[in-house]
Amino acid sequence: MHDFLFASGLWTGFYTYPKLPEQHPMELRLQFNNGTVSGDGTDGVGPFVIHGTYNSATGSARWIKTYTGSHDVHYEGTLDGTGLNGTWNIASLSQGTFRIWPRHLGNGEHG
Repeated sequence: MHDFLFASGLWTGFYTYPKLPEQHPMELRLQFNNGTVSGDGTDGVGPFVIHGTYNSATGSARWIKTYTGSHDVHYEGTLDGTGLNGTWNIASLSQGTFRIWPRHLGNGEHG
């Protein structure tokens, strides 16, 4: 099941900031291959690239989202059956949560 959910292709989702109810959308194009994840995407901050790792056995993933010409954001998440949930942080400056899922699963609430 984890291999199915670590599907290469278009992903969608959002991130949040602490104590704020707003969901900030993001669109991603991810490639999962032999334990590595890479890709690119865009959100309200701007375009970014992704480089990291995933583990099909544990359903976990970690990556760095690098905004073009700007800062890095560290992500760490776990599969929940329809997508990845987890946390993000920018050094000790800011942190929050995220949820992403393969776009073909619709809103990520079913699968």
